[in-house]
Amino acid sequence: MAKSLQTPEPELLKPGVKAPVQETLLTPRFYTTDFEAVAQLDISAHEPELQAIVDELRADYNRHHFVRDSEFQQSWEQIDGETRRAFIDFLERSCTSEFSGFLLFKELSRKLKDRNPILAEAFHFMARDEARHAGFLNKAMGDFNLSLDLGYLTRNRTYTFFPPEWIICTVYLSEKIGYWRYIIMYRYLEAHPEHKFYPLFNYFESWCQDENRHGDFFKALLRSQPQLWNNWKARLWVRFFLLSVFATHTLTVLERASFYRSIGINPYEYNIQVIEKTNETAARAFPVILDTNHPEFFRRLEECSDINVKIAEIEASNSPKIVKFLRKVPLILAIIRHLLRLYLLKPIDAELTREAVC
Repeated sequence: MAKSLQTPEPELLKPGVKAPVQETLLTPRFYTTDFEAVAQLDISAHEPELQAIVDELRADYNRHHFVRDSEFQQSWEQIDGETRRAFIDFLERSCTSEFSGFLLFKELSRKLKDRNPILAEAFHFMARDEARHAGFLNKAMGDFNLSLDLGYLTRNRTYTFFPPEWIICTVYLSEKIGYWRYIIMYRYLEAHPEHKFYPLFNYFESWCQDENRHGDFFKALLRSQPQLWNNWKARLWVRFFLLSVFATHTLTVLERASFYRSIGINPYEYNIQVIEKTNETAARAFPVILDTNHPEFFRRLEECSDINVKIAEIEASNSPKIVKFLRKVPLILAIIRHLLRLYLLKPIDAELTREAVC
């Protein structure tokens, strides 16, 4: 089961450094796991595929990509108002998410170095990629006279424990949904350059290829563990992981609707496209996927988003805590009911369609 580990009392931030956003269900989380159990994973069934991906990671095709060119060397004061606020929020959350991945992969690499060389090397290279992304995003924040103290985040963020099986499934989905988020945005802005108000968007094509390679590694790792896909319990867990990721994505995208509209993207259409593509991709790894074509699927997710906005409004009010709690309870229960109805929708058997989607 997931559990949160105790962290030290928060220390004061340095002057001029942005305070991290308050941790909620939608903020990127920091994870830890059972490193001994990961070291003992038997990967022999897919070792050639895993080694091939490690070789590709070692090649580091993007080692010269994340270099800030002359286009960054200008004032960005013209990006102001709600667009500026929404973009900074996007940068901060993205940077925190990438840095979270770096910390997890780095620790996995260190703990597995003498126990499972293939996995240790893969996690080392993936940590390199995540650190590169986080650093690039933090420099982008610097263009707006802000930055994150990543050392402070390391010491003061709450770390959530996930067993290795959960880590494998959730990171696989995180990397693949990250790929579709970036590539869909990149392709749209290539077709509509008038909405490309900052040069970071030019880097998303190669960026998402890193996400894709990481996802491919976790797919091979997942398929090397039959207990993660070849039984009825796995099918139930997979539905849970898919729904959790898709619900979180919906709430996050629609909460940041102003950012997507600032670059000309309809957040509702974007959310649907990302989820549908990720669901199709997940059929290459998971035994089942969700029926995103069901008429209730996106309607209920969007209703969860509407309810989440009401919860946020209650939380931001000046009411006493007990009043806030009592007002939020029926709304939280409504979200749970929507998600339970979606979970109980008949899934699609991916094992039967694997030849068609691979």
